[in-house]
Amino acid sequence: MNETPSDAELCGWFDSLSNWGRWGDDDECGTLNLIDEDKRTQAAGLVRRGVAISCAQAITFSADSDDPWPASRRFMNKVPQAEAFSPDFVGRSSANDAVLLNCHGSSITHLDSPVHSFFRPAPGRPMAGYNGLAPTVVTGREGARAGSIALAASGVVSRGVLLDIPRARGLDWLAPSEKVFPADLEAAEAAQGVRVEAGDILCIRTGHPGRRRAEGWQSTAGQQAGPDGACLPWLRERDVALLACDTACDVFPPDKGHMARPIHCIGIPAMGLWLLDGADYEELAAACAAEPRWEFQFTVAPLRLEGCTASPVNPIAVL
Repeated sequence: MNETPSDAELCGWFDSLSNWGRWGDDDECGTLNLIDEDKRTQAAGLVRRGVAISCAQAITFSADSDDPWPASRRFMNKVPQAEAFSPDFVGRSSANDAVLLNCHGSSITHLDSPVHSFFRPAPGRPMAGYNGLAPTVVTGREGARAGSIALAASGVVSRGVLLDIPRARGLDWLAPSEKVFPADLEAAEAAQGVRVEAGDILCIRTGHPGRRRAEGWQSTAGQQAGPDGACLPWLRERDVALLACDTACDVFPPDKGHMARPIHCIGIPAMGLWLLDGADYEELAAACAAEPRWEFQFTVAPLRLEGCTASPVNPIAVL
């Protein structure tokens, strides 16, 4: 499908694309089950030059992004004291800081857990998360009592595949709110000589971070290119373990009258699909094109945050 599906189609996919019960009725890990020891071993075998590349946005402490919720605040608890600048002083002086991080938002690279999204596909049906979890598992006092980001405490390591959509079209980046369809994914596969396989981490480059740096962070605020809801059956068919985009894994804003963020609405609660939002693939894309090679070991290590629905991450690609 290369047309935006109707909301009725999307709601129908909640059942037809469901992974509920696939790994057991009590499973909370969803598509991370697709990454096993063999998959991690395969990923390790892709390391040839030992070049490591960060795929995270820089966490800054100034309001220079289009995120309405600032990603972070820094508090300096201690700075070097006057004695540190005296030539006669012998000893140690130190600086200490504390940082407050938002676990979600377009200006911070983060990994969503299965209880980030709940969905009701039809009137009269219960609002539900992956594998039938009720939204009551997340409370204001305790946070997530199931399905939290702590499920990925050992890290996510698998074969990463970067599909560079603008490069396949001969562009530097996609326009704001431009949709990525399954045909675009397959065209990038063909152009790059690579294929997305079961258990892979699929990295989609739209060029959004590069465009923002070139045009300014306040230009077209709130608009992001990204995968259309039409990609959901493709992601399920290919058994992608983790979808990692350089935007919020959804085109935004949606067309008038269409569901907002269908990848989040259907992918997370129905498929148990893990999402990594807000990556930066500009350096990685240049390195992959220079080789050329578009597969690598990809590692995502969330903070071990008990009860949280996401974690800031610094994804590392090793070529």
